[in-house]
Amino acid sequence: MSYIKFSLLNLLIFFTFSLSVHAENNDAALIKTMQDGGHILMIRHAKAPGFGDPDTIKIEDCSTQRNLDENGRQQSVNIGNWLRNNKIEISDIYSSQWCRCLETARLLNLGSVKELPALNSFFQMPENREPSLSALKQFIAAQATNKKLIIMVTHHVTIAAISGQNVASGDGVLLKLNASEPFEFVGIFNPE
Repeated sequence: MSYIKFSLLNLLIFFTFSLSVHAENNDAALIKTMQDGGHILMIRHAKAPGFGDPDTIKIEDCSTQRNLDENGRQQSVNIGNWLRNNKIEISDIYSSQWCRCLETARLLNLGSVKELPALNSFFQMPENREPSLSALKQFIAAQATNKKLIIMVTHHVTIAAISGQNVASGDGVLLKLNASEPFEFVGIFNPE
């Protein structure tokens, strides 16, 4: 019986170690891929309490929107620090026009942020889904494949529609730049 316990314990330790090494190797590979360029990192805006936006939302008025809280602001700063600490060079930063996305993008502190309406949410406006996605796909396809990493700060619905992946606030997906869709999903970005 003690032999079985010892073997199970060794197996458990080995399995835990293997998972740890596997996760570190995946992180290292993802970092190397981002350092090499030719990719887009689509980040979901940082933590913003609540769900959706009020019906009275005005895109130019942050007081009518769901916004980052203190945790979300710190999360944004941490993402920027993670990218800098891993020596990942950025060519461009684009953001949805929603205030929580713009604030996330600016708090990364990695360069100037350009508004890109194609990254806007269509969660409560399903009629905007296809026009937004079509414009975004065209924009992505037009990017030079030899650029340094491009960052796009956007919303859950946009990331899910482009990549088929669900990500938490402050996480993202890495996509390889291609001249046409489907854009190649490389991995999940989770800097925490």
